[in-house]
Amino acid sequence: MNFLSNLGLSGLNYGTSTGQEYLGSEKSSKTITSYSPADGSVIGEVTLTTREEYDQVVEASVKAFDTWRMMPAPQRGEIVRQIGLALREHKDDLGRLVSWEMGKIYQEGLGEVQEMIDICDFAVGLSRQLYGFTMHSERPRHRMYDQYHPLGPVGIISAFNFPVAVWSWNAMLAAVCGDTVIWKPSEKTPLTAVACQNIVAEVLKENNLPEGIFCLINGDREVGEWLTSDKRIPLISATGSTRMGKEVAKVVGDRLGKTILELGGNNAIIISDQADIEMAVRATVFGAVGTAGQRCTSTRRIIIHEKVYDQVKSRLLEIYDKVRIGSPLEDDTLVGPLIDKDAVAMMQRALEEVKKEGGSVIFGGEVLEGDGFENGHYVRPAVCEVKNEYKIVQSETFAPVLYLMKYSTLDEAIHMHNDVVQGLSSSIFTLNMREAETFLSHVGSDCGIANVNIGTSGAEIGGAFGGEKETGGGRESGSDAWKAYMRRQTNTINWGDGLPLAQGIKFDV
Repeated sequence: MNFLSNLGLSGLNYGTSTGQEYLGSEKSSKTITSYSPADGSVIGEVTLTTREEYDQVVEASVKAFDTWRMMPAPQRGEIVRQIGLALREHKDDLGRLVSWEMGKIYQEGLGEVQEMIDICDFAVGLSRQLYGFTMHSERPRHRMYDQYHPLGPVGIISAFNFPVAVWSWNAMLAAVCGDTVIWKPSEKTPLTAVACQNIVAEVLKENNLPEGIFCLINGDREVGEWLTSDKRIPLISATGSTRMGKEVAKVVGDRLGKTILELGGNNAIIISDQADIEMAVRATVFGAVGTAGQRCTSTRRIIIHEKVYDQVKSRLLEIYDKVRIGSPLEDDTLVGPLIDKDAVAMMQRALEEVKKEGGSVIFGGEVLEGDGFENGHYVRPAVCEVKNEYKIVQSETFAPVLYLMKYSTLDEAIHMHNDVVQGLSSSIFTLNMREAETFLSHVGSDCGIANVNIGTSGAEIGGAFGGEKETGGGRESGSDAWKAYMRRQTNTINWGDGLPLAQGIKFDV
């Protein structure tokens, strides 16, 4: 496939980099093999990072931080601008690699790369807007203000479902803030990380910048534990399951480090009897089956007013029956494969649990085999009728399983919506202003993202992304999420000839 060679990927691709060149050609004999979930074929291999290589990467990152933080922020923004231009040049090839290695359809692969480009643009503007605050002092001839300083090396642990975009949300903001970056991608999608590292390395080289600004390590849980327990890394941004996030939070918190956690979602759409039903159904389908249900913002539950329940269900099943499942690189495919056989098995177990608890699978759920599906991990998206209190409904199944349930009053719908431990993305479809504003108020959605008349999936980079409760509480991407990558400092300057104390305290000596 030409897109692999265009991205500098051929044969064995070394998986540990300090930003200019790869380490470990003679040190590590262990490798990670990347398989396409579309047909089970081997795409390539990367070497696992050894402990010696890991320390070399961290030392390079710490050293580079001394140089990088001294560059004026707009100059750091200029480097990020060039990275954005390089990503534009490789958008098609990188989009195809994302699609082939992760399994999301090509259009979504392109969209993910566009997210990287967009966050670069956002970060360039941000590099001239790292604002502090000025306050009035109670003491005469004193000036007070807040300012923000770079933290140091930032560790980024990304998940397979967005193998490049989430890294860029963190890396580009951290970079303009003056931090260096160490990236540990998912072991399920290592080649997209190597491809991004190749692109960034060219930009660094062209600008005669030192090694260590953007670094890459590859490996399993052990490598991640090196990163999270390392006192030299003041901030860890981790995306993944709630279980993983709790472990990261415990380890980093034990050393009083900082975390940004983007964890599980159990996202719901409330469909009012005053909704545009066609709009609501189409948003539900994209949210539920897009990326084969493997987004943290995927729609898992729809809470439908009893007056329109049958209408919504009928239209949903009509559209589900027409959804094209197949190779993610084919133009007419809407649903590609799950990431691996374990994901397929997890989905099947979830559907069995639905039945055991008294629910019913009213559409799909089958594992697809035979012509066109050989060696891949394909399933037919499932629709189930359930109750919100079912244990399986309360948990997140990272697959295209959609749960339908009824409500009679808005208060009941909001209670059902909020009655899960996760709190990432949420939505209501209604043309009633009072219902919409109630959903967005303090008595409405308890999620970090709340939408009206759009689905749960597909956030723009301009807003802060993240959730509450067991979703972790972190924020990435837009708005003022940049502050998490910096340390805040309050400064007071006495420009007078006296030494007055705050609160009117007298201390004469």
